[in-house]
Amino acid sequence: MASILYNGINQLITTFDQDSTLLDISLENKIPHLHECGGNGRCTTCRVRVIEGHQNLSARTMVERNTAHLRRWDPAVRLACQCRVKGDVVVQRLVWTGAEVNKLQLETIPEGEAEERNIAILFCDLRNFTRITSQNLAFDIAHMLNRFYTVLGDPILMNNGIIYQYVGDEIVGIFGTAGGTRQKNATDAIRAALGMQYAIERLNHMELKDFDTKFEVGVGVNFGRAFIGHLGHPKHRQFTVIGDPVNVASRIQGYTKVAKVKTLISESIYKSVEEGTLEIGNTFRTQLDGKDFESQLFELRGFREMDMNLELQSSLDFILKNEEGFARRFYDKVFTKAPGVRALFKSDMVSQGRLLTHMLSGIVYSLSRPEYLKMGLRTLGKSHEKYGVRPEYYPLVEEILLETIREELGALYTEKLGRAWKQALEYITSQMVNWEADEKIVEMSNAAN
Repeated sequence: MASILYNGINQLITTFDQDSTLLDISLENKIPHLHECGGNGRCTTCRVRVIEGHQNLSARTMVERNTAHLRRWDPAVRLACQCRVKGDVVVQRLVWTGAEVNKLQLETIPEGEAEERNIAILFCDLRNFTRITSQNLAFDIAHMLNRFYTVLGDPILMNNGIIYQYVGDEIVGIFGTAGGTRQKNATDAIRAALGMQYAIERLNHMELKDFDTKFEVGVGVNFGRAFIGHLGHPKHRQFTVIGDPVNVASRIQGYTKVAKVKTLISESIYKSVEEGTLEIGNTFRTQLDGKDFESQLFELRGFREMDMNLELQSSLDFILKNEEGFARRFYDKVFTKAPGVRALFKSDMVSQGRLLTHMLSGIVYSLSRPEYLKMGLRTLGKSHEKYGVRPEYYPLVEEILLETIREELGALYTEKLGRAWKQALEYITSQMVNWEADEKIVEMSNAAN
């Protein structure tokens, strides 16, 4: 018998199973534990810090040794999907939410000398900040700025970007620090820019109305090769991005004031995505500060076709604003429409509901990393089958989830949002149902190689 104490939530688990991984034990005991790749050792989101009992965990596997070496981990950091519990341990989960996943990309950035990479750069500036500060108390301004940074930072994090820095009332996001194609990095930045416009409307509608204040932002996006790395004094290195594309992105954002538009993208961004993908408004030719030639800029208004990722991201906060209530309504509907399913849930529906909303949020965040999402859904389907969930249950789950989402959104629900969630849920359940077929394909591919 072994006990596992989860530091931070102070939850103690007792297990007699020495064959299951630490991640398996977490999930079996309804402890939300991120594992974006499904616990296959392909990501590092399930990492934990071992506070006590390091000797009571199995030795690092080859996969874990390679990861620890590349990311320069100390011995106390372990992948929960790769270690098994042999005795009492105290651990702390190091990645709690999907928003924190992007920070892990910084571990792939070189120390010392910078490395040139293709990246998309986004600058978002809060308009009329001087006027806002003159009309509000200092504590209110601090509160509003913190909400601004959080709500406007989420679209960056949801789209595989990292928040590079805050400069006063400005947010800078970088896309592509961990690699990726030019098209993907540009599309991620475009989606984040559009998500920011959704986010600022939500912030004004829900949180700033009591302050009699309305925020407006200008967003500029550019693409190019820049040097990135951890630079500075050996005792105090900082993540740094250096290059002309960064300066140009800042100037594009500045030009939104002149052009009187919300979002401008450079020609390099425009040409990075498939022709006809974007809804473009006005175009501008201007000589940006510091340049001796004219640049062409495009007003970004949206995607021409419905973008499932953007629709899901823009509605997630509304849907999960009351996570316990959402989960309770969902399971009440399930047990009403399929009473026999109740037997699959032994007890503690509060923890079960927490797992549901944690999973839903994690999937939306993982949409920008589809290679991990597919693996994660395959593992999720495998585990659900083990718990007794049969394929015929999934259509009912889809139906009830859509119904619960529609009720939660209320007047904010639109046909487009409904189509996006339906498309997403159909994809999720199809991957979960067909986990065995996908697993065989992967095995055949590995054998062929």
